[in-house]
Amino acid sequence: MNKKLIASAALAAALSSAMVAPVSAADKEKCYGIAGIGQNDCGNLAGTHSCAGQSTVDKDPGEWKLVEKGTCESLGGMLKAEAKARYEASK
Repeated sequence: MNKKLIASAALAAALSSAMVAPVSAADKEKCYGIAGIGQNDCGNLAGTHSCAGQSTVDKDPGEWKLVEKGTCESLGGMLKAEAKARYEASK
């Protein structure tokens, strides 16, 4: 088979899969209390770190992950207002 044809087909497949269903940030929300160890998406409520992947406790209520909007509570998590209230109460 022609190498050019194979390369073209591979490129077309890669480009089409990247365009299937882009998800925007507007379709997501921060869900606290569901991240596993090292699986948080960014900084925590306590301010002890500011990077993804630095959570040290499984399902820490101060750590968050981005999830599809409207699914957080069904995953056992909480939105920022509730998480912040729990964090403040535990100080």
